[in-house]
Amino acid sequence: MSEHMEKFHSQLEEFFRDRLISSTLYREQITLEVDAADAIHVLTDLKDNPEFQFEELIDLCGIDYLSYGKADWETQSTTNSGFSRGVSQDVYDDQLNKPARFAVVYHLLSISHNRRIRIRAYIHNEPPRIDSVVDLWSSADWFEREAFDLFGILFEGHPDLRRILTDYGFIGHPFRKDFPLEGNVEVRYDPDKKRVVYQPVSITNRVLVPKVIRHDNRFEKTEPSETE
Repeated sequence: MSEHMEKFHSQLEEFFRDRLISSTLYREQITLEVDAADAIHVLTDLKDNPEFQFEELIDLCGIDYLSYGKADWETQSTTNSGFSRGVSQDVYDDQLNKPARFAVVYHLLSISHNRRIRIRAYIHNEPPRIDSVVDLWSSADWFEREAFDLFGILFEGHPDLRRILTDYGFIGHPFRKDFPLEGNVEVRYDPDKKRVVYQPVSITNRVLVPKVIRHDNRFEKTEPSETE
């Protein structure tokens, strides 16, 4: 790990010490965790302070930590190495000790200083609300609409907060962990009405396991017989 990044990490911790939940430096990536109420102040300082100058918002996305860290399948060998390799077999609370269920993550780039940083803001409101950063970075416009559409996160002060990926009549937010896998409604073209209509889903939810382990005698190790 470079001395330059460690020095910059310490500088950030000192500057934002009253607003940070935590901060980490891992593989040259700095992550600052804050409450949603402090996010706009931290982000404004990161953009406008000459010592930081994060002029560009690279990405913004939502996160749902519901049941985070729990494996959904009991398997012989894949829980920690296959489909569920990102989780642990230990018993955790529903949110794995996370400060809140929902969070917004911002990835920033400083062209002036050639640095990148990640900010994770935890949202405690219900419904989840956080200040918009469109006034700081205009690129946040569609990013925030996407997070609203998929996670139901409300960005206060956004000039045009409406769905961007799902249909106008869509129900719910499909990236929430408790959203039904088969959805709430389905659409089809009605030849009699000559238009697309909504109706209750006609499919049945079927959860698949990531790996099915079958025993095959062709690959079983056996002891050689006495006649061999």
